[in-house]
Amino acid sequence: MNNSAKKAFLSGNAAIARGAWEAGCKFAAAYPGTPSTEIMEFCGTYDEIDAQWAVNEKTAMETVIGACFGGTRAICSQKHVGLNVAADPFFTASYIGVNAGLVIVTADDPGMHSSQNEQDNRYYAMMSKMPLLEPSDSQEAKDMTIEAFEISERFNTPVLIRTTTRVSHSETIVQLGERREQPEKEFVPDMNRYCTLPNISRQMHVKVEKRALELEKYAAEESKFNYITMGDPKIGIIASGVAYRHAKEAFPQASFLKLGMSWPYPNELIKRFASKVQKVIVIEEGDPFIEKAVRTLGINCVGKNLVPLCGELNPDILSEVLSEVVSPHLPVKTGIKHTELASEVPVPGRPPVLCPGCPHRGIFYVLSKLKCIVTGDIGCYSLGAYAPHNAMHSIVCMGASITTAMGLSKAMKDKIKGKLVAVIGESTFMHSGMTSLLDTVYNKGNHLTIILDNSITAMTGHQPNPASGKTLKGEPAKSLDFVKVCHALGISKVSTVDPFDLKAVETLVKARLQDDEPSVIIAQRPCYLLKDYKPKIRKVTIDIDKCVKCGMCLKVGCPAVEVDPVDKKTRLNMALCVHCGLCAQMCKPGAITQEQEEN
Repeated sequence: MNNSAKKAFLSGNAAIARGAWEAGCKFAAAYPGTPSTEIMEFCGTYDEIDAQWAVNEKTAMETVIGACFGGTRAICSQKHVGLNVAADPFFTASYIGVNAGLVIVTADDPGMHSSQNEQDNRYYAMMSKMPLLEPSDSQEAKDMTIEAFEISERFNTPVLIRTTTRVSHSETIVQLGERREQPEKEFVPDMNRYCTLPNISRQMHVKVEKRALELEKYAAEESKFNYITMGDPKIGIIASGVAYRHAKEAFPQASFLKLGMSWPYPNELIKRFASKVQKVIVIEEGDPFIEKAVRTLGINCVGKNLVPLCGELNPDILSEVLSEVVSPHLPVKTGIKHTELASEVPVPGRPPVLCPGCPHRGIFYVLSKLKCIVTGDIGCYSLGAYAPHNAMHSIVCMGASITTAMGLSKAMKDKIKGKLVAVIGESTFMHSGMTSLLDTVYNKGNHLTIILDNSITAMTGHQPNPASGKTLKGEPAKSLDFVKVCHALGISKVSTVDPFDLKAVETLVKARLQDDEPSVIIAQRPCYLLKDYKPKIRKVTIDIDKCVKCGMCLKVGCPAVEVDPVDKKTRLNMALCVHCGLCAQMCKPGAITQEQEEN
């Protein structure tokens, strides 16, 4: 991005990074997670910001807290479930306060585009007594980030910014500003300020409650992101985040109270607005967070009784569900309904699949063939749960595959012996799997763990990690040795294998499943999509005349292996094939072959 430009077309994530830069932020940390990932990637493009990937959200949060204590403005970002991981330091940081400004971003995912739930993280602001800002577009994302640093230092508090997938990834025009360098503040050791010992924390809590009242007054009287726009007084809409944009498009003639700073609730402003309109409607994505506050004030309103609780909102949905309430008073803007978007031609279902050449494919084929019970984890390898492998039987959260497997083995004992496998990616293993493996050793678990090491955090877009050999800034870094780590955690039987060698994988998995102690297999091969990965190509070819239509090649689930609709014989789509050779290993008649490896 041209830092001297006056305007730019930015996503919400890029705008937050830009806002941090303009606000004089010097340190940033995160763990990648959609829809928040690009915030840190864009922070890394600014020379003035020391941006880094952490091994998990908790360590990221603790690092930015330390930077804030050290006197420099800092920012931390994570997806909504990532804040669960960082909750321990997050809540305590609210008690301690700040030395320099501290901004925390949570990117929620209504509709679960890439998440295991759609929790509403606005409740984190309420529970932590931390001010909450909700941008509705990229311009506000940038401006609110700058304002968040100011609020942080003025009120001695971290500030939470909550975005959603639509704001994070949508692009709008943003007016840019210059960077305002901030003087670094001195760190003065002070037990009464920085040490949350019980007797000190009790005093901190009193200050936090007083601060919350001051922030409520600020939200109602001073915040430029909370404002009333009067239209027709028959309908008054209270909205926050991207829901405000949707509501404005659906009901342009209504009166609006836009809440950009939605916690502490600006109660006096809400009451003032309600007194100006005849009917109040609260429109928000997720839970009735604002609606409950409105009802607590004794204001009758329409809310989640009509507005969907689950999934994303859009103008068409709002027009449809609120038509009966709004149409007697105002014209309702109608658009193309979702039902009209469906094609008249039936489209076949296309479930997500592992990429051609994915190193995980061979592992899941073997686990499926051996009929293993597989506890899975969060990553692109979660696709092993789908057909044709169907080789993943639980997915809970980051790092849970190993401990879930231990729990299964404790409960089922001999019923599951020799069948149980936990599968985890190398980035997830570093995130929260190492403690799970240690727990398994300590508590005498007995299952096989397979670490899928593809040299990168692949699912979120190829972010480097401690096993990749470089930092977010592209600087060389020491790579983690998984064999040594597993030995250090108490695993005596640690093996490595090339996941493209199906025979070796099957032999090794069978052997390890017979162990009477926990064991680890590390499947090592880089993600084929890594730009620096240049595998040696051993060309795969097919002789159609030799194809007996047995279908064995289809069992690896590669998109490049197709069936001709006429003769039902296998074809290889060379536009997709990367010549990994898995299909050739499956083909007993020899119709599919791969060139021999050169000595």
